Amino acid sequence: MPLTFTIRPVSRDDFDQWLPLWNGYNAFYGRLGATALAPEITQTTWMRFFDSYEPVRALVAESEGKLLGLTHYIFHRTTVAIGPICYLQDLFTLESARGKGVAGALINEVYAQAKLAGAFRVYWQTHETNHTAMKLYDKVAEKSGFIVYRMPI
Repeated sequence: MPLTFTIRPVSRDDFDQWLPLWNGYNAFYGRLGATALAPEITQTTWMRFFDSYEPVRALVAESEGKLLGLTHYIFHRTTVAIGPICYLQDLFTLESARGKGVAGALINEVYAQAKLAGAFRVYWQTHETNHTAMKLYDKVAEKSGFIVYRMPI
């Protein structure tokens, strides 16, 4: 039987289920133990979802009252268009929900929200070793050809 779920905006009541997903996402990228995010970063991130002045948004996938996945996205200005652009910053699903359409549905809802906001593009990045996710990304988006450079300050 296929997995049935809904995609919806995160609510304040979701915190206890959102937090393990957030921690799982961060652990996947090596932010755990000594390199874990400070609790105030997690708390500030959470509060931003409910502040109408913040451009940060969150969606969750839910099945029978249980959260299966999350995505966080940010609208920002760009120098190449009048309207906003949307950065899909975080995407994570429970291991048990992988391969069942949850991540794709979360991405598609970000696309829908971006379109409603007048954004002309959604973009994101992933680690070069995240081959499983890239199989999905290759189906739902195009590679930009750009390489990310960064410098910690």
